[in-house]
Formats: sequence, structure tokens, C-alpha cells
Amino acid sequence: MPDSTEEFERIHAYMGGQVREEDSESVRLVMPNELRTPEPDILESETQKRKRSLIWWVKAIILCLITVILLLVFVKWGLPFLVQKVLFPILRIEATSFGRPVLALVLVGSMALFPVFLIPSGPSMWLAGMIFGYGLGFVIIMVGTTVGMILPYLIGLPFRDRIHQWLKRWPQKAAMIRLAGEGSWFHQFKVVALFRNSPFPYTIFNYAIVVTSMRFWPYLCGSVAGMIPEAFIYIYSLVPMSSTYTCENRNLGCLDNVSVSNEND
Repeated sequence: MPDSTEEFERIHAYMGGQVREEDSESVRLVMPNELRTPEPDILESETQKRKRSLIWWVKAIILCLITVILLLVFVKWGLPFLVQKVLFPILRIEATSFGRPVLALVLVGSMALFPVFLIPSGPSMWLAGMIFGYGLGFVIIMVGTTVGMILPYLIGLPFRDRIHQWLKRWPQKAAMIRLAGEGSWFHQFKVVALFRNSPFPYTIFNYAIVVTSMRFWPYLCGSVAGMIPEAFIYIYSLVPMSSTYTCENRNLGCLDNVSVSNEND
């Protein structure tokens, strides 16, 4: 019995040693795999990603610089050229063809109907500010743009499903518009007012908002509140500019005197 017991202990010790050797061998086999260096393909892919990111940033910076330069060139030479050669001739034609009441109705009608056909009404705002000045020009702009925001909303209601299908092409913009219809009355009012002062095209927003749960009154009030700063920008940026240029038609004189000549006629 003692011999058998000693032999059993030797076998048990031998088996434990085997297990420990196998464990240590597995550790030796696993550790090198964990500590081994990355493969060349992985390094190359990371390098390519860095190069692509660097190239993208370089292109973005160059594009921004080109955009800024083009904007400066347009403001310096393009805008005065358009004012003299495009806006002023239209202004003279309208000032000589219509009286002040008819001209005001024409401008209100253009600002009301242009957004229905996705046409910006900025030129009509310019003319209203330059012809009628600060006070009456502001009233004309607000009346025309308010009607121009109501009409697309009412026209788009029967075509809500089609507009919803059309917006699926741009899921990110659709998600932004969908947020405008959520929340309380005041929340909808604030979001619409912010949209009116954002780079988002307001002519498209007039139609796209119908696919949300936006109610009419917060839409109308928010739109009017959001258009007030834009109306002041149009008026206060172009009315002073109109006084620096003279009309080629001597019978009209300066643009500041256009309204006076119409009254005399």
C-alpha cells in the first residue's frame, strides 16, 4: 500500500507538471500574437486614410479661399455693375410706366407669386426699398413676402404625400424640416423664425413644411418674425447705395427723386 500511494503521488505530480507546461506553452503561443507588430497592409491602409484626410482638408481650404475671393470680387465690382446696368434700368422702366399705387401693387404681387414658382423675390425687395424708401418700402416688403409664404403653404397641403416622397432624396434636410413640426406652439414659432434666417432656401421650405405636423399660426408668425431682419437688410443696404448713383435719364434725376417725379406726373 505505501508503494502504491507513492506511485500515485508521483503520477499526480507528473500530470500536474504536464498541465503547467501546457499552460505555459499556451501562454508562450498566445503572447507573441498579442504583441506582434501590425501587418504591412494595415499600416498602408492607415497611411492612405491619413493622406485622404489631408487631401480633403487642403481641398476644403482652397475652396473656401476661392469662394471668399470670388465674393470680394463680386462685392467690389460685380454688385455695382448689376446695380447700374440691371437694377437701375428696371427701376426706371417701372417708375415711368406705373404710378406709385400701381407700382406698389406690382411689387407686392411679384413678391407674393415668385415663391410659388420657386423664384427668389430679392429683386422685388430691392426695388421696393430703393423706390419707396425705409418706411413704405418695409411695409410693402412685409406684405408681399407674407402672402408669398402663405400661398405655397396652402398650395402644398393637397400634395403632401408627393412632397414627402420628393424629400426622401435628401434625408438629412428632411430630418431638419421634420424637427420644425415638433414641440409646442412657441417651439414651432422659434424653429420657423430660425429657418427664415438660415441658408436653407426659403422657397423650398414653404412647401416642405407641409409634410410635418406644423400648425398654420406658428408657421405664419414665425415666418413674419424671421423675415423682418431680412427686410431691414435689403432696405438699409440698398437705399443708401441708390443715393450714390445717378440715373442716366435726366428727367428723373437721382433715384431718391424717382418717387417725387412720379407724383408730379
